[in-house]
Parts: sequence; C-alpha cells; structure tokens
Amino acid sequence: MAEPILPLPPAETLAAEDATRTRAAVSAWLAAILTLAGAIITGITFGRLPDFEDRVVTINDALGQLAAGNSVPAGRAVLQLQYIGDHQLEYAIGPILSALGALFIYVVLAFLFRATRARGGQLPTVAVIAILIGAIAYAVGTALVGVMRVVEGANLAADATNADALDAIGSGPIVAGTILQLLGSLSLGFALVLVALHAMRVGLLTRFMGILGMIAGATFVLPLDQQGIIRSFWFGAVGFLILRRWPSEVPAWTTGSAEPWPSAREARDARAARRGEPVPAPETPAPTLPSSTGGTTQGQRRKKRKK
Repeated sequence: MAEPILPLPPAETLAAEDATRTRAAVSAWLAAILTLAGAIITGITFGRLPDFEDRVVTINDALGQLAAGNSVPAGRAVLQLQYIGDHQLEYAIGPILSALGALFIYVVLAFLFRATRARGGQLPTVAVIAILIGAIAYAVGTALVGVMRVVEGANLAADATNADALDAIGSGPIVAGTILQLLGSLSLGFALVLVALHAMRVGLLTRFMGILGMIAGATFVLPLDQQGIIRSFWFGAVGFLILRRWPSEVPAWTTGSAEPWPSAREARDARAARRGEPVPAPETPAPTLPSSTGGTTQGQRRKKRKK
C-alpha cells in the first residue's frame, strides 16, 4: 500500500506557487485560445474542401477510358489531396495550433498536480507521467498528421490515381502520427480526470470546475466536444483560479492548505446559521448491543424459536 502524501508547510507551498503562478495562468489562457483556434480553423478548412462532384469518375467512365486506350482521369481522392497540397498553410496551421495548445496544457496540469500534492491531495505519481506523455504524444502526433498530409498532397504526381492518393494518406509518418495522437488523447484525458478530481477534493477547484474538468478529460476520448469548446472554457477559467481572480473566494489558493468544500448538509446548516435560524442537531444512530454482552441478538432469538 502506498504511503499517504503529507502536505507541505503552507508558507512554502505559497512561495513556490507565487514564483510560477503568472506563467501557469498565461499558459492556461494560451492553451484555451490555441485549442479552440486550432479546432475551429481545422473544421473550417476541411469543411470548405471541394467535393469535385463535376469531376468524379464513375466505374463506367474509367472502363470506357481504358478501353479507348486513354488514361483514367484523377478521382476525388487525388483531387482533394492535391488541393490540400496546393493550400499548404491553410491546412497546416490548424493542426500546428492544436499541437502548441497541448504543450501549454502540460504546463497547466503540471502546476495543478504540484499544488494538489502540496496540500496533501492523494494524487498518484502516474498522473504527472500521463500528463507528460500525453502532451508530447498529442502535440507530435497532431502536428505530424497535419504537416505530412500537406506534404503528401504537394508531392502527389499530376497523373496519380486514387490508389496513389490512398497510399499517400496511409503513409508511415501519417499512421505513426495518428497512433501518437490517439495515445496522447488517452493519456491527457486520464490525467485531466485525475487532476480535476483530486484538485476539487483539496479545494483548489470548485465543484462546478472539478466536474467540468472531468467532463473535459472525457472529451479527449469521446467525440463530445470536437470543437474543443468545453476544454477551452475550462482552461481559460482555470487561469483565473490560479491567479486568484475567481468571482468567489477559493480559500485553498490563499491559505496554502487543503480546504475541502462543505457537504450539502454542512452548506445548508451554514446558510441557516447566517439567517439566524436554528440548526438541527445531527442525527445519532441508536446504540446497538454487542453480541458479546448478555443481550440476545436477533440471530440468537431465531435459533431459540427453531428449538
């Protein structure tokens, strides 16, 4: 069994966080902006990709051209990949922005990891490993797929066939990038769920932000937020929490100690006390008589009835 994580002295915790607080907050805002911008630009550019309906070659057309001794005209896959190769910056900028956003995500989650552990949060070390692996893998994979798609389109021959285009899309670098991107998504999603949960438990995140952070982690794996809106909002809001500019007080950021949020009953009692209403005493369960005493337990009574 792993030993419990002991909190650091509050003064030491606050001093260490103050040294990197601004950098972490700016990284959170950059992660939000780059994630959203990358997803939107990628969605717009691929949404505007021509379908070349007027130049689609049917099977009958292709057979007719072959029978006449002519070459088969380029199909849709070829034309679209060539179009991407002719508009390199337009189709590369979105993935590159998303990749940069993933690197800033690492800075933010690593800061929250250290802040949670400093307050005694039982956050396992595997979380920071998942943050590092996830951010690097996602950034490299996303950039590699985006850039190599443009490169393959630019290098596609003018007389290429659909088979050539499909081979180019399935080239080694693109497949490797896709695998890295998937690995990064899984790792980042797992790490974000863990960090959000434990940061909420020590009071660094409000309940709303903790639950939203776990949802944002799930969107790395599930297709629930393809535009990155939930993740962008969460990271942007976390930047204000880190700088202690949240609309309401979040004590854990100012005390340097764990400040667990009150339960629903405790919050209800506190509101009643502020209004001057009587606070009901907590219910105490009725004492039960141990079987080792002279009392008769229910099981013993059943045995007596059977006899």
